[in-house]
Amino acid sequence: MSTSDSSGPAPRRVYFLSNRTAITAETLGHSLLAQFPELRFAPLTIPFIDSPGKARKIVERIESDARQTGLRPIVISTLADEEISAIIHQADALILDPFDRFLPELEQEFHAASVHESGKSHRISNPTLYESRIDAIDYALIHDDGATTKQYSQADVIIIGVSRSGKTPTCLYLALQFGIRAANYPITEEDMDSEDLPRHIKQYRNKLFGLTTDPRRLARIREERRPGSLYASLEQCRKELRAAEQLFEQYRIPYVNTADMSIEEIATKVVELAGLQRLSKPVLKHVDE
Repeated sequence: MSTSDSSGPAPRRVYFLSNRTAITAETLGHSLLAQFPELRFAPLTIPFIDSPGKARKIVERIESDARQTGLRPIVISTLADEEISAIIHQADALILDPFDRFLPELEQEFHAASVHESGKSHRISNPTLYESRIDAIDYALIHDDGATTKQYSQADVIIIGVSRSGKTPTCLYLALQFGIRAANYPITEEDMDSEDLPRHIKQYRNKLFGLTTDPRRLARIREERRPGSLYASLEQCRKELRAAEQLFEQYRIPYVNTADMSIEEIATKVVELAGLQRLSKPVLKHVDE
């Protein structure tokens, strides 16, 4: 999504508002705005709007933006509190509210009234599954970047790839969202020079899943970490990625190219292609995030 720069029309201000963390508003909003790649947006997330006073200040800010830019701001709101939501709806903006859109139809379908209360997003509905998810996160952190390999037998999947190919965030997302125990192991130049899989992961071949990416993208990421280094050079990135992909092909290790994929998409593709089992029931009951 584009943000402001010195050329072209002014970006449209987009507000993500919530009584709680605003994660739901952000997720929905970014998905919707991504359908307009030719437009430029200036997103602003405001969580924990839990009083009428805060809501009024936000209305003032929204209307100030409208006056300054001459463009009506967009508001994507998951405000479950009816009083606070009513105040926000007074703003001169396009307000998209999934609660207003969907709750009446659900109430009619269920023949029941919704609570319209904030603070429900993190209520634990199944303590056992919640603890399993926490265990998976701990496992991913302990087994990050090949730090230890002693408990690889307990892994659901072992993500492998060259440095900075997205292994760590993918493992953490798999743990946090799906309760999957994911370790990750870096493929080094020493490993590439060998004609065999690294000894630490060789016996777990059936658990391996590879990540690769575009050399130019990898070079940009590495340049931020180690500017001007051989490690960040385009030629080095090409060499390492080519060797890693040959390794994946040789040992029939499933892999994906992550260059144009979000972490959410990468993790979902890993689950699909590796045949992994997600948590069977939701850990959290969501009303508003």
